[in-house]
Amino acid sequence: MKIRPLGDRVLLKQAKAETKTASGIIIPETAQEKTQTATVEAVGPGTDEDKITVKVGEKVMYDKYAGTQVKIDGEDYLIVKNSDIIAVID
Repeated sequence: MKIRPLGDRVLLKQAKAETKTASGIIIPETAQEKTQTATVEAVGPGTDEDKITVKVGEKVMYDKYAGTQVKIDGEDYLIVKNSDIIAVID
């Protein structure tokens, strides 16, 4: 399935949460914190007021409670507004 965001929306693929600590302790899925980093998978065309400021392939940080979670072909994605992206990670 292919998703194309509309307007000022961006499709992000969420980074996987760590399942093991540095000392080797396994963290159960229910206790894992969701990471707030993701890779840009697709971008919408933007609007006159809100231009898209990220490109496909960039790694970004986003607001903790931003967007709508979707599952595509068994993978977790997030659709967020461009304004919910707070930083690009180099």
